[in-house]
Amino acid sequence: MPHIIIEHSANLAALTDMDALVAAVHQAALDDGLPALDALRTRAAPRDHYRIADGDPAYGFVYVTARIGPGREPEAVQRFLTRLIDAVDEALAPLQADHPVAISAEVQLIDPTMRINRNHIRAHLAGSGGT
Repeated sequence: MPHIIIEHSANLAALTDMDALVAAVHQAALDDGLPALDALRTRAAPRDHYRIADGDPAYGFVYVTARIGPGREPEAVQRFLTRLIDAVDEALAPLQADHPVAISAEVQLIDPTMRINRNHIRAHLAGSGGT
């Protein structure tokens, strides 16, 4: 873990490279060191139906959810979360003048008793040197 989900208003897809945003957030998570390479999954999901503030269609939103396992120090989790939201903020900075974006981020702890994980990527990376 973690699983990082980037929900965003659909209008942002026409204004920025969403693949680049996913890559930036994924790299920020790796650079932080909290997640293991083989455990990190980052994805984006557009939201087609939304309304922001007074309904101005220029507005956008990004909501990052990082679902992680328990047992990490609160300071490490806060540092990780800050790194993720900073990556989003930096990637979207060119839009902010004409298309203001509300950005939020949250960590959710996964209850290990309510989860089953079969990670076949781990063995593959171990055999290939982890590139």
